[in-house]
Amino acid sequence: MTDIAFHFNAPDKLAYVCRLLRKAVHAGAKLVVQADPAALQALDTQLWALSVTEFLPHCLWNAPAEQLAASPVVLVQNLSEVQNLPHRQVFVNLSDEVSSGFDAFERVIEVVSLDEADRQNARRRWKHYTDQGYAITRHDLKLKDTSP
Repeated sequence: MTDIAFHFNAPDKLAYVCRLLRKAVHAGAKLVVQADPAALQALDTQLWALSVTEFLPHCLWNAPAEQLAASPVVLVQNLSEVQNLPHRQVFVNLSDEVSSGFDAFERVIEVVSLDEADRQNARRRWKHYTDQGYAITRHDLKLKDTSP
C-alpha cells in the first residue's frame, strides 16, 4: 500500500519543495510533482535558479521521451499525462485534489502551506486517504523550525 505523508506548515511551499526534491534526488529517488500551471512554472523557475552545485535535473511532462526517462524529477499538471512514465517512487502533490493514480507510487507527499484555503483542501485530501484505509504520517514543519 502507498505510504502517505503530509508536510504541514510550509511557510514557503515552493522553496520547501525545492529542498525536499534535492534531498530525495540525492538519495536516488525519481519523483513526479503535480501542481497547477502557475505553480509548475514558478517551481520550474526556482529549480533553474538553484546554484550549480544544487542543480536538479528536471523537466515538464511534455518533454521528449529521452529527457523524461533521464530526469529524476518530472513536473506535471495531471498524473494522467504521464501514465507510461517509469517514475513510480515518489509523488509530490501540490494540487488541491487527490490525484487519480496516486496509488501507483510507493510514496505520496502532500505539502501544505500556512494558507487557510490550502489547509482546508489538505483536510479534504486527508479525509479521502483515511476513508480509503491509508495510514498517514504527519510532519509538522513548524515544529522543526523552532530551536531551543
